[in-house]
Amino acid sequence: MKLHRINAIILHYWYHSKRSLPRIMDILFWPTMNLILWGFITLSLQKINSNIPNAAGLLLGAVILWMVFQRSQQDVSIAFLEDIWARNIINLFVSPLQVSEYLIGGIIVASIKTVFVGAYMAVLAALLYHFNIFMLGFSLLPFILGLLIFGWIIGIFICAIMFRFGTDSQIIAFSFAFLLQPISAVFYPLSILPLFIQKIAWFLPLTHIFEGMRDVLSGAGFSNQHFFWALGLNVIFLILACLFYAFMFRRVRKLGLISKIE
Repeated sequence: MKLHRINAIILHYWYHSKRSLPRIMDILFWPTMNLILWGFITLSLQKINSNIPNAAGLLLGAVILWMVFQRSQQDVSIAFLEDIWARNIINLFVSPLQVSEYLIGGIIVASIKTVFVGAYMAVLAALLYHFNIFMLGFSLLPFILGLLIFGWIIGIFICAIMFRFGTDSQIIAFSFAFLLQPISAVFYPLSILPLFIQKIAWFLPLTHIFEGMRDVLSGAGFSNQHFFWALGLNVIFLILACLFYAFMFRRVRKLGLISKIE
């Protein structure tokens, strides 16, 4: 593994994106629309029932953290998809570039974008709805890092599928995160879900991250249980995702399909 090749991938994405207005707008448009929509929803809930404790904080916090995960996942998988669209995969892998270097470069770029989007949404929430997520201190940082990592994991998994099946499978790059949303207790407590779904949700890092977020926002403090569950599951899923990606890459190369990915 060579750092200069990882840096080349970062520059590759930077040069590809910096002059593209649609890509720049994509970074800002959807986070803004999501925050405005859910901001008004939380304000309406507070007016309907003023007894809801910290309703705006719980929902807006969930929106911001969900966007961190969604952007982390999509920025990894869509960056790979753009290379497919540009028919650039063969150009990259005829070089000495290794799969691990390609993935690490993409993850670094995705992380930079995600941190920017998260900070942007936090500032926007403070300006529009007087919700200051930064006042919570460092309690949320471990959960935010867990979201970033799980976003990378799902992004790697989706990239592996698209590597094998090309653009026929590109829909999952945009929709997979939303398949997890209903069972991950993002906007409501885990106890709301049916018991059999709770058992499934317990093995998703997202569930523990958002349950931990609600503990912090409601004043219950930092949950060691949810943090270590999320950390352990992330480690397991990260190993499995990397092994799956490596398997798919070897499979595509063995079948001679790398030049036909489209």
